[in-house]
Amino acid sequence: MRLSVDGARLTRELSQLATISAEPPPVVTRVVFSEADMHARRYLWQLCEDAGLELRHDPVGNTFARWRGTQPELPPVATGSHIDAIPNAGSYDGTVGVVGGLEAIRTLARAGYQPRRSIELILFTAEEPTRFGIGCLGSRLIAGSLPASVDETLLDADGQTLRQARSQAGFTGTLADVALKPGHFSAFVELHIEQGPLLEQHGNEIGIVTAIAAPATLRIALTGEGGHAGAVLMPQRRDAFLAAAEVGLAVERSALSTESVDTVATTGLCQVFPGAVNSVPSSVKMEIDVRDIDGERRDAVLKSIQTATSEICARRKIHAKIDLLNADPPAQSSPAIVELLATGCVAYGLRGEKMISRAYHDSLFMSRITPTAMIFVPSRAGVSHRPDEYTSAESISNGVLLLAATLEQLAASA
Repeated sequence: MRLSVDGARLTRELSQLATISAEPPPVVTRVVFSEADMHARRYLWQLCEDAGLELRHDPVGNTFARWRGTQPELPPVATGSHIDAIPNAGSYDGTVGVVGGLEAIRTLARAGYQPRRSIELILFTAEEPTRFGIGCLGSRLIAGSLPASVDETLLDADGQTLRQARSQAGFTGTLADVALKPGHFSAFVELHIEQGPLLEQHGNEIGIVTAIAAPATLRIALTGEGGHAGAVLMPQRRDAFLAAAEVGLAVERSALSTESVDTVATTGLCQVFPGAVNSVPSSVKMEIDVRDIDGERRDAVLKSIQTATSEICARRKIHAKIDLLNADPPAQSSPAIVELLATGCVAYGLRGEKMISRAYHDSLFMSRITPTAMIFVPSRAGVSHRPDEYTSAESISNGVLLLAATLEQLAASA
């Protein structure tokens, strides 16, 4: 069957989606349940309806757009990604997997293909941790990796609960109804930009993801004692920021100590209070991201950071509260789907390579309930989470073509 991707329409739709933002172009900011996020969702819902897909929304706002197969009683095949974007982001992270997933379905339909299994496009809620401090919120709930109680315990910066935020956005019902049982889907394949430089450096067009690194997040609250910058003498100071600075260096030191390039650790948030040039910092809130494809090694780094924090704070007479927000196990891609992707690359003359995803994605959690794999397409200079994030139209079309060919095979399976 000959497949032909409508690259021009795909580019137009991605460009239009990029204009739906809380900030002017080229910046893309779409925080979950914000006006920009809901506007973007409505735009995509309309595209799905125009394609003849059946829409369903769950209580947390995950959207399922189904192309009904000839045997709809069989577990469907799924694809998809997210459209929420961190502040000051770009146009391609997540959106390529949503708009590209839709175009893969339209590509198959144009070719006259009729799937045996239904094919569902999933628009996941809150892959980014921007609002509630935890990434992959929608897919975690789908996989049953979060309890329904997070509806009241997850708070945004304004103290609004997840329940309040989703209800205001029009998503009601109990979160207990979000979880799907293993076997609900027969397979899941996510198309995504690489967000790294390897494909471009190696001159390859497709990345076939074999594993996804295990992410973990520490939240550390440090409390010292504030005072006038001129009146509090240095020997008497309990400066919370200086303790935080030492903790940040300990984070780097702990990651480097593994001597593995697969271990990374980042102090991405450091909020100093009161934040005045003439006031000794009395408290600091920190958030630390640690990742590795080896779960045990990642956990050893977490322990090292916690031990170092306790030592630093004891020496500086600072109170520390350390919370482990999440520590997820790594995911392995389905060997059968990886082989399908490799075969598809050969069939369509695409230069592919097998690789690890060091960023984590909704696929990490979908792998807990169904065989899963990912397709990467190149990111220019490896840039992502910035307005200059860029993937060429040709690269995106290559990924969509491979996705369509793979969905064709998966949806035809017995």
